[in-house]
Amino acid sequence: MAKKIIVIGAGPGGLAAAMLLASKGYKVEVFEKQSFIGGRNGSFTMDGYTFDIGPTFLSMPEIAEELFEASGRNLHDYVDLRELSVMYELIFKDKKVQMFKDPEALAREIERHYPGNSKGYTRFMNDTRKKMERLKPILQSPMDRYYQYISWKVLRALPQLSLGKSLYSVLSDYFTDHELRLAFTFQSKYLGMSPWECPGAFSILSFMEHEYGIFHPIGGVNQLSKAMAEVVKEHGGSIHLSEGVKNLWMEDGKVVKGVSTDAGKNIAADEVIINGDFAYCMSNLVEDGVLKKYSKEKLKKKKYSCSTFMIYLGIDTQYDLPHHSILFAEDYKRNVEEITGTYTLPEDPSIYMQNASVTDSTLAPPGHSTLYILAPVPNNVSGIDWTENEETFRDLVLDSVERKTGLENIRDHIKVEKIISPHHWESDFNIYQGATFNLGHQLNQMMALRPHNKFEELENCWLVGGGTHPGSGLPTILESARITTNMLMNEDPSYSFTKERTMEEAL
Repeated sequence: MAKKIIVIGAGPGGLAAAMLLASKGYKVEVFEKQSFIGGRNGSFTMDGYTFDIGPTFLSMPEIAEELFEASGRNLHDYVDLRELSVMYELIFKDKKVQMFKDPEALAREIERHYPGNSKGYTRFMNDTRKKMERLKPILQSPMDRYYQYISWKVLRALPQLSLGKSLYSVLSDYFTDHELRLAFTFQSKYLGMSPWECPGAFSILSFMEHEYGIFHPIGGVNQLSKAMAEVVKEHGGSIHLSEGVKNLWMEDGKVVKGVSTDAGKNIAADEVIINGDFAYCMSNLVEDGVLKKYSKEKLKKKKYSCSTFMIYLGIDTQYDLPHHSILFAEDYKRNVEEITGTYTLPEDPSIYMQNASVTDSTLAPPGHSTLYILAPVPNNVSGIDWTENEETFRDLVLDSVERKTGLENIRDHIKVEKIISPHHWESDFNIYQGATFNLGHQLNQMMALRPHNKFEELENCWLVGGGTHPGSGLPTILESARITTNMLMNEDPSYSFTKERTMEEAL
């Protein structure tokens, strides 16, 4: 008889796990507190304008393709992916640099702005390709035992880990210009970290974009979550929206027997997979005194990512802007220090802006468009009062957008607007300290030192998402689901692996 699996949270990690398990015959139920699919990878619509809440592009789509194939489906039957020839435009004080997917076009653009540096780009791609080959087995396999650090796959990868070097330092080996180094290190913001502190191994982040491309699903990246939810249902799984989990139902100390819902129901399960924000879930779903390694007191001492200040605008015009733009603070290092060091509001914020309507006409009424604006800010450890600072910071960000892009009078064209501050991330989305990108990715919070996919403190309990191995970011979150479900099925004596191979065997 197939086991019953409960998944807490309908974010991309939870949905990927539910999809994989339901396709293998498990009885799967997903419980989601929100009224919509996807969590931070969900969407909302206001008066005909549709916005992704969180991730705004898909990188390494082959991971999603493989997960759908493993579930007996074809991703492209559900999602219409469009690759962007200009991945994003970088806006510095005195120049705009277009980052082309085509290597030859990008080399010409680099030479135009930073003479003599195109050879460094070629070296970076060649070297990091080798790094990626060595790191991939680590990113696609469990890392929950210390002895795995001396396994062959880790020993082979060690020379590529850039131990003792920051991400910025690694890129300094390839580029002579500070701006160009930033062009290949700003991706550390995906982890909520400073490029001067982020481990050098994460040079693979920018490499992944340049090697595999950046894709926009028509309708938004939320379409991936909706597609996975559809496959879950096709395989007999069920998804309960607006039905959150109040706590884990446990017996005999640390044995998870199921969940207790906000509606007061106890629902039994053989295994429970947690896809909620890790620190929030361990602080709220488990009774005090049960956890030792991840008690409330010890969670407070962990390092967490920065947060984000979000502005979503539906406007009655269309702008001649690329799909993605990065607006750098004039003193980027100071800006990063404000966010991750001194925990103060940035005076000159760095800003990411998505103008998705230039690619996708489904997101806004004819002749209109959507603007998604994100400014990294400190998480709520800062103590910043966002009820007091929200309007002021919103105006600062919009002023900066107008000044750096050359757009005028954005406010005159706003038809709908929504703001999500760090306060909202914590109160409305149950994100610990509003740290949008979860636990930090310092070396002492990675691999076996990160919460394990098979959660080490509770029985019958598993983790997926950015708070477990391999970490934050949509591709790695999908990998976490693959790792976790493979482990779960491997340990299930009732499941036959006659025709299935684990990822570790496949490698």
